Amino acid sequence: EPTIRTELMEQIPPIAIFLQESRPKFPTSFFEYLMPIVVRYLTDVNNQVRKAGQEALLILLEQDLVAQSDIENKVCPILLDLSAPDSDDEYKVEAVNIICKMASMLSRTTVEHMLLPRFCELCSDGKLFQVRKICAANFGDICNAVGQEATERLLIPKFFELCSDSVWGMRKACAECFMAVSYTTSPEVRRSKLSPLFISLISDTCRWVRQAAFQSLGPFISTFANPSSAGLYVREDGTLSIRPSAQDVNSNSCQPSNSISVMSSSANAA
Repeated sequence: EPTIRTELMEQIPPIAIFLQESRPKFPTSFFEYLMPIVVRYLTDVNNQVRKAGQEALLILLEQDLVAQSDIENKVCPILLDLSAPDSDDEYKVEAVNIICKMASMLSRTTVEHMLLPRFCELCSDGKLFQVRKICAANFGDICNAVGQEATERLLIPKFFELCSDSVWGMRKACAECFMAVSYTTSPEVRRSKLSPLFISLISDTCRWVRQAAFQSLGPFISTFANPSSAGLYVREDGTLSIRPSAQDVNSNSCQPSNSISVMSSSANAA
């Protein structure tokens, strides 16, 4: 019964945590018995079971309970199969979604060598706009996961494609993550490539795209500032924040809100 398999998946993470805490007593139980079940349920015929399996996998990765060898030899090959060009549409959408979510939890080497080539292919998927939209929405996270060199060499060309996609929702998603993409690149790439690209989004024919671009304008400008002097940095969740100076910390005056500080810093950077 699918409900039984779903319930089983929901119990896997707490069981895995217990086994981790009791490793001297159960040294290989998780890898021998539980991990194969999680991997198998990623391809279950029932949608609810698959989603429960995906959620369990992400929790296990967040808790650092999955060995690197299992990630590379068991999890990644399944996701690559599910996201292949000839894969079922529903499976492909789910696979690209979980690839994007798990990228920030894996080592840079694993993401770059095993998942990045497939992600670049999916950015150009001409069959399913849902796949391209997931890629666009998570583009900044993928850039952050692989770093500047791979971003500029492999991802920026794909970002240009998505920013000119015929579906306006794709262009809107690109505008929303523009700051995160820019933050990963060099100052020269920001000036010579991303600035003209951003202007095209601000001038887009769709007002929803233009609105998203204008909302990202301040954060995008802030990526041109020197972090050591402006105090701007990007948190792990991709949001722009401000590191208060020692003078601000010691001051008794009222502190402005983050949004006001970001806008004033962005204006100064411009």
